[in-house]
Amino acid sequence: MAHYPLLLEPEELLTILEDDNLLVIEQSKMDIYLNAHIPGAVHLDFKDLQLGEKPTPGALPSLEQLNVVFSNIGLTIDKHVVVSDDEGGGWAGRLIWALDMIGHTRYSYLNGGIHAWLQAGLPTEQGKQAAVASDYTIAEFNHDFELTKDQIIARLGNDDFAIWDARSEKEYTGEKAISTRGGHIPGAVNYEWTLGMDSKRGLRINDLKEFETLLNSIGLTKNKEIVTHCQTHHRSGFTYLVGKILGRNMKAYAGSWAEWGNDSSTPITTGNKA
Repeated sequence: MAHYPLLLEPEELLTILEDDNLLVIEQSKMDIYLNAHIPGAVHLDFKDLQLGEKPTPGALPSLEQLNVVFSNIGLTIDKHVVVSDDEGGGWAGRLIWALDMIGHTRYSYLNGGIHAWLQAGLPTEQGKQAAVASDYTIAEFNHDFELTKDQIIARLGNDDFAIWDARSEKEYTGEKAISTRGGHIPGAVNYEWTLGMDSKRGLRINDLKEFETLLNSIGLTKNKEIVTHCQTHHRSGFTYLVGKILGRNMKAYAGSWAEWGNDSSTPITTGNKA
């Protein structure tokens, strides 16, 4: 059984598309997917991986629902999943987090997603790929890849703990509030997700050596437990993914600011200082 790297370039994916144990999942907008997608790729609506209910709309749905979702697209325990989207890794990274949460560890991210694939001039298909349904069963969630609100509160101020806020600077400072309260979790560092991708290279992740230096400079180092969030754990799907690629001990806060900013009991800091 072949093993592939976490980060795949389009040309690398092209050479392994005939592998029967490969499952390519695209989370592009449906119109983009129907117009041009990676040959053999099945489509997965990002909404199928969201609870969509307050106070944590970004949490995963039930195990029963996920069993149906993943069975419908043909996931089996021996499949190596390659994830792609049309936005540089937000939804794709969230899917990788979901796979971590259900214990499916065989996966890769197509660097830049469909934009990089098209930029490379590689072949595409149109229309909807018919998935071969499976009977995928998830016994339980692996909670090692997430932190709850209360777990974060208990860790605030710890030297071996860091928070990566993937939202915009205005959301971080509190100038823009999507929840009842604006601002950020005390001690969180802000590096907006879109700053980490290169629009000139088909939304590929920025140079990894430079990214490594950047993360170290803002305190997101390998010796820390790092939790990342945004408003609903969509944008922070990208930061979760990049952190994993760069060897960080990543966790996700699925409740994100939708939960934290709407809870009057949680501590909040405003302005630029962490």
